[in-house]
Parts: sequence; C-alpha cells; structure tokens
Amino acid sequence: MYFDNDCILRLIYDAPEMTTVYWPHPSYLSWQVGRSQYMFNRTAILDSDGGFNSSDGWTFRSDDFGMVRQRIMRIDLDGNVRVYSLVEHESKMMKLQVQWQAISQPCKIHGICGPNSLCTYSPNAGRKCRCLPGYKTVNSQDWSYGCEPELKTRCLQDECDFIELRHVEFYGYDVRLHVNYTVDACKQDCLRDDACLGFQYTYQRVENSGIYFCSLKTWLQNGYELGFEDSMYIKLPKKLVSSFNHKTVGKASYIDCPPPMLATITRSYKENHEIKLLGLILVFGCVIGFIEIVCIAVFWYFSSERSSKINPSDYFPAATTFRRFTYAELKKASCNFRDEIGRGGACIVYKGRLSDDRIAAIKRLNDTSHRGEAEFQAEISTIWTVNHMNLIETWGYCAEGKHRLVVYEYMENGSLAENLKNGKLDWSRRLDIAMGTAKGLAYLHEESLEWVLHCDVKPHNILLDANYGPKVADFGLSRLFDRSDIVGHSNFSMIRGTRGYMAPEWVFNLPITSKVDVFSYGVVVLEMITGLSPLCKHHAEGEVELIEWVRSRVRELDQNRTDCWVEKIVDPSISGKYDRTAMENLVRIALQCVEEDREARPSMSQVVSMLLHV
Repeated sequence: MYFDNDCILRLIYDAPEMTTVYWPHPSYLSWQVGRSQYMFNRTAILDSDGGFNSSDGWTFRSDDFGMVRQRIMRIDLDGNVRVYSLVEHESKMMKLQVQWQAISQPCKIHGICGPNSLCTYSPNAGRKCRCLPGYKTVNSQDWSYGCEPELKTRCLQDECDFIELRHVEFYGYDVRLHVNYTVDACKQDCLRDDACLGFQYTYQRVENSGIYFCSLKTWLQNGYELGFEDSMYIKLPKKLVSSFNHKTVGKASYIDCPPPMLATITRSYKENHEIKLLGLILVFGCVIGFIEIVCIAVFWYFSSERSSKINPSDYFPAATTFRRFTYAELKKASCNFRDEIGRGGACIVYKGRLSDDRIAAIKRLNDTSHRGEAEFQAEISTIWTVNHMNLIETWGYCAEGKHRLVVYEYMENGSLAENLKNGKLDWSRRLDIAMGTAKGLAYLHEESLEWVLHCDVKPHNILLDANYGPKVADFGLSRLFDRSDIVGHSNFSMIRGTRGYMAPEWVFNLPITSKVDVFSYGVVVLEMITGLSPLCKHHAEGEVELIEWVRSRVRELDQNRTDCWVEKIVDPSISGKYDRTAMENLVRIALQCVEEDREARPSMSQVVSMLLHV
C-alpha cells in the first residue's frame, strides 16, 4: 500500500515477473473513485474514532466508528487491506474483528491465484482457485505459483483450437485490441500469433447500439469468474480441446484456499427484557405508517384528477411565456413527431406548430438515465433565468412520466455547423456570428442573475435565425452558480463538453471557470475562419490538429514576414472577399482564446471589446 507518483493511495501486486495496481480499480479514472490528483502532500491517518482520511480525498469510517477501541489497519496475506478492532466476547476473551475492508470481492485482487488460473468466489464456499483447461498446478501448496501448460511445446497454427469460458475475465496484458471483430476473426488473428494464449470477447452498449471488443492476451493473469456476459477463449492443442468437457470438471481441479484468518464483521446485542413492549410499539408504528400511506395515496389521486382538468394557461404566471406543456399537446403539435430537423447523441429535434400558431423546435430527450435526467434539469433551471437576444428563447418544457421535452423558438437557418458545411456564410455574416455569440456568452458569464457556464460551446449549439443572427442554444451540460460562490466553479462531478472543443482544464483536473467557454469559443472562431474541423488531421503538415496547425502557420509566416499569410489559412469559400486586416485581428483574438493557460485567455466581455475594434 503506497502513494503513487500522482499522490493517489494505491494497492499494488509486486511480483518478480509482473507488477500491477488493483485498488482503486485501474479501469477507472481517479476522479471517478473520489480521488484528487497532484496534491502537495502524501499522508493517510486512521484516527482513534475509526475514521480514515487520506490527502488524495479518500475517506471511510470503520463499522464501529466512535467506539473507544484499539484498532489496527494492515494488509493481510490475501492482499486485502482491513481494519480490525479488539472486541471482548462473551467468554471474556479479546478477539480481533473486521470492521472495514478495501475489496469485498477477493477474486479482483491481482495475483491471488497466480498465472494461468481462475479464481471463483461465493459467500458460502469462499474463494477457490483452479487451473485453466490444459494447465496443471505448479505447487499445490501455494497458489501464487499458478499453473503451467500440460504440454511443454506450443501448438502450431493448424494444430490449435479454442475453448470458451463463459463469464470469465482476465485483466490486462492485451497485445492488440480489435473493434467490431467477429469471434472467428479474433480466432484467426490469435492463431497466427504464436505469443497469443487466448482472447477476451466483450460487448459494450453505446447509446442505441453496441460494440464488440476483441482483446488478444499474451499472459493469462488475474483471471476471475463473475456473473457478467463476457467470454474468454483459451488457445489449446486440438487433442486437449476435443477431450475437454466444460460441463463436467473434475474435483481435483479445484483447491480450496485457506479460510479468512479472522472473523468477519459481526454484531452483538445485549439481552433486552422489554421485548414485548418494543413489539407493541413496532406494531403501533406500522399501523400509523399504513394509515399515512393510504392518506398520501388518496391525496395524490385527487390532486392528479384536479390537475388534469386545469386549463393549460394555468401552468405558468401571466407575466411570462414560459410554460409547462403536456405530452399530448407536443405530440399533436409535432404531428406525432414526424418532421425531424436535427439529431444529437441524446436527443432528436422536431419541427412543430403550437396551438397559438407559433412555429417551434421541440427537443425530445432519448436518454432517460440518471445522467439524462440531470442534463434535462440543468437545461430547464438554466433557461428560466437567462434572457438575451443572442440566447435561444425557450417557451416551455414537458416532464410527464418518462417523457422529457424542451420547446424553444424555431431557427430558420439551422445550426452554424450546417451552414459551415454548406459554405453559405460570407465574411460579413461570419464576423456577425462571432460577435453575437461572444455577446451571448458574456451575458451568461457576467450579466445574468446567476453565473452560468455553458460547458458545451460548439457550432452545433449556435443556431441562426432568418437573418443569420446567432443564438447560443442547448444548455443541457451547463452549470449555474451563485455570484458569491467563487469557489463553486471547480465543483464538477464529471467531464462536460465535446471532444475538440474542451479546454485543457477538463483533462488535467484543474479548477473549472468561465475560461472553459472562452476556449471553446476560440475553437469555434478558428473553425469559422478555416472551415476545418478542430479534430481534422492535416496530412500536409503531419499529424497536427486545428489549433496547433493555425498557430504554427501564423508563427512561420510571421517569421518569414509574409504580408498575405491570412490567405494561407482562410476558408476557400470566402477567399478574397474579406478585409485582410480585420481577418488577421480575428485570428489573433481566437488564438488568444485557446491559450492552454486559462489565465492568459481574455474574458468574454474583453473578447466583445476586441471584436468591436475588428
């Protein structure tokens, strides 16, 4: 147990031939398990009350927290960290009892059964180790040695086949990873590689579809069997495969590991002579609780009946046009969601006509998970507080059952992304869009009643009205702050935004401020100027993304004192139809917005001031 170079407290399995971290689980990022990186000190303390505090943010309390007891925290022989308390039993003997442990599933501890073996666990039988088919134990008294092949020579390509082990996973040591390969394609690739001992075949669901992953293994370490759908395919000689029957496994292949050295968590209670009185109190409490539930159900029923008869105009105050729609209203307005005008990762946008003949864009959220609900609530709470000519005007929402919809004004010319793709925007319109977007963001950051960070500024979220006036939309990832809550700017539980437009602060786990929107805005302006995607790789310049490509071109041409360097980076669709000095100034403003150091970036109000001079 040690502090790593990033100051995260970890558990590591360190053997002569391999070293692996197994706690926190290496498949998670540090912030996903409640840890903070890059701290200035490395301290971890178990206090006298049974509370544990580490400088990386990891904390826990022992099961008997607060009781005056002697405690010890240590790594046991099975690789798990536990906290023990010295407890007096009925026999007046003092014994150690487990009050906390780091890993509840012992098979996930690396090296617990050695190489080429499989760990299984059940609460009743405990942990067991067994050799994989085609392998035998090296030392029956010590499973850390693992297993070795029954046949010393490896089979050639035509002499090998595979055995499927369902619900089995081997962590690490992937030599190659293939996406959306079939099982047969994975087998052929493994057969061609003499070093391949097998492959992991997994399925992961992404949005509305799924992806198959094929991971070829050169080592079979850290194997365990749990109730998931993944399969492991072990490469063996054909004569071993033909003799193997996965339905019947000999008892000799299983060897019980020693039981835990100390008792598991237990509870002890003093005998209570007033048990009958407590029973009566419990029955009385249950009766009262049942009556309350019945009353709440009756009240809810009559309230819902009354609300269904309320006139739609009663959903909102008379002083605002923001209202709550019913699902039936929006289904009728959109002709059963027939006219689709846009689509995102978690939503579809439809065109509709409301009962008052206004044309509306109706965004229907597909994601009904906890994250999708959080984004919906963020958007509703944000748009209620903002009002600016360069922010999308939202007319209402629907939150009925599992349905989550947002209704906002219809923008005739679609998104900035669509117009950039079609090459419809001239220099004047692009400059106006840059100015209008900056004004909208400056309002969110510095003028609205709440302090709003958009967190997902990109061309898809900048919509254009009939006169190509820009309006910032889609506040699903935004965040509200009280203006006095400066510290709260860094209180984000997850990364937000779109790849290519995200500021470095998200990646390096730095405090999040309004400068993340400034960075995204700078990328959008560079995209409008060049007509290139921020993730576009420019083959003529090597593997260089948009920001670095523009920065290197400006630096190179400035050093060569080229007068017309702007023409080298500007979108060909507007070439020769712009003011060269103004374009040069706009490029320099955008590059200042995308500085890696957030302190070097201007605020959005400063950007607006600079654009006025452009």
